[in-house]
Amino acid sequence: MRLPFLQEFIHQLENGVGSRFVRTALLILLTGTLWFLYDWRAFRNPSAQEAMDAAQVGRNLAEGKGFTTLCVRPFSMFLLKRHNQPPGGVARAAHASDPAQIKGPHPDLANPPVYPLMLAGLMKTLPFEFLSPNANPGLGGPSASSRSQPDFLIALANQVLFLVLVALVFFLARRLFDEPVAWVSAVVLFGSELFWRFSVSGLPTMLLLVIFVGLLFALASLESAGRDPSPQAGGGFLPALLAGVILAIGALTRYSFGWLILPTLFFLAIAGGPRRGVLMVATLAAFAAVMAPWIARNYAVSGTPFGTAGYAILETTFIYPENKLGRSLEPEFSHLILAPFWIKLAANLRGIISSDLPRLGGSWLSAFFLPGLLVRFLNPTTTRLRYFLLACVPVLCAVQALGRTQISEESPEINGENLLVLLAPVVMVYGVSFFFQLLDQVEVPALVFRHLVTTVFVLVCSIPLMLIFLPPKTRPVAYPPYLPAAIQTVAGLTKENELIMSDVPWAVAWYGHRQSVWLTLRAVPDKKDNNLHEDFFAINDYQKAINVLYLTPATMDSRFLSQWIQPGELSWGSFILQTVLLKEEPPSFPLRKAPRDWLPYQLLLTDYDRTHRAKEAGAER
Repeated sequence: MRLPFLQEFIHQLENGVGSRFVRTALLILLTGTLWFLYDWRAFRNPSAQEAMDAAQVGRNLAEGKGFTTLCVRPFSMFLLKRHNQPPGGVARAAHASDPAQIKGPHPDLANPPVYPLMLAGLMKTLPFEFLSPNANPGLGGPSASSRSQPDFLIALANQVLFLVLVALVFFLARRLFDEPVAWVSAVVLFGSELFWRFSVSGLPTMLLLVIFVGLLFALASLESAGRDPSPQAGGGFLPALLAGVILAIGALTRYSFGWLILPTLFFLAIAGGPRRGVLMVATLAAFAAVMAPWIARNYAVSGTPFGTAGYAILETTFIYPENKLGRSLEPEFSHLILAPFWIKLAANLRGIISSDLPRLGGSWLSAFFLPGLLVRFLNPTTTRLRYFLLACVPVLCAVQALGRTQISEESPEINGENLLVLLAPVVMVYGVSFFFQLLDQVEVPALVFRHLVTTVFVLVCSIPLMLIFLPPKTRPVAYPPYLPAAIQTVAGLTKENELIMSDVPWAVAWYGHRQSVWLTLRAVPDKKDNNLHEDFFAINDYQKAINVLYLTPATMDSRFLSQWIQPGELSWGSFILQTVLLKEEPPSFPLRKAPRDWLPYQLLLTDYDRTHRAKEAGAER
């Protein structure tokens, strides 16, 4: 008995539309399974201060408070005070009584606007629950905690961007090479453990990667239009404008991304054809037009084009080592010389060239990219985009070296200052293409053997990701020093308009939703030098009263000799030793109440017994 309907169904399932449906369903199932397993095994609350800082600015935007921040840097206070009360100039009447703008909403001078705006839209759309269910309303010290729901939602949004990036890389590779290179490039990128870690870090890196690949599409279109003599092509004018806009959006996501205007202009010079001058002007004009409003805002607020981020070149030099600049209330810029910058550039370039470049992309696949530079491509777009990538390498190396701060010292690979990672997806594409060229030179007995070699190649590239699924399981909380439930417990001791001083103000601002100022350079004033005010009292007595001091293992577990003893009796190390060992605070210190059950890992000091406030906060929650 024949069943033509069943036979036709089987035929379609094997060779027709059904086969594509089955492959698509299988691809979606595998992607979803890996996604779920990775988040189950490896997700953790962000440990990057940039991630928490951008998130709390995004929440302020979502709440209609504009580009304001609850994370107050002493250096930001300095810039605002200098702008609102210029030495020898006329003070601005609007901020005459509060030149540092700390008594009200503090303008954000650290974050570009695009990523916080994206997070604000996310918070408006999804049901964020900012209060941890484990927050302790009493003073019993930090309680056990689990993953933070807002952090997890932000990670999911960045993982969606990761999938978008994989799709864009697939289409770019197919345009530059062919479909086998496109599929393998997409799978290798999806199996890169480095990019999965970035996807859950809360950093804007995934957004930047999508923007960078979008820039490559614009440049590829520009190059193709430049070779098209027909009037309909327009000589690449529209792609040039689009490239300028994309560059500006990237710069408004991470300021250092804007330096890619240099290799972009280089690409236009070699691929723009007879109208290269017009195209370069169009790209610069579009870039400047998009950047101008935000730069004008920064000038109006602080008198600087990029806020505190514009001074990153000074950080981790011998003038301002570690995070000294960000914690400075009165930095001195009158005697700057070039020597510290050259030393910083040389020292950091050494590490970048010897370590970061060889393992670009988190795997050894970049080794295929380097010999592939000698390969000649028939497609001129492929060749010229390779020139663009090569031009990006020295620019990004120099910018990353000079812009390196203490953030990179604390997390050398997963940080927002890692700019070379932007090149990794496209480096993978060129590396995969070279692998196929080598494979074409080998005489294989059957097509199955070729598929087997390709599968082994992909699996070897994905070994770091597969190791994630072996024991031990990653802790969901980035402690030390961040414990969301403990931070929310501390925040519950204060009212909304009160001020907390902490060594992790970005975490207090994000998890605790309270204004927090970064720990000053000194604990107590220097009686020998009344002209320098870099201590607790410089804010407490003259700017705004500090109601709570909260120190985490970031300070409590510092190096004993170099960070506690050598700075002298004015340091926070000496203050902690006196408070913890001698069980007494300096006589003039206004915060006298110290719950002992937080010690020794954390130190909490309050201006009075706030037990009743904690109970009120618990009842409100």
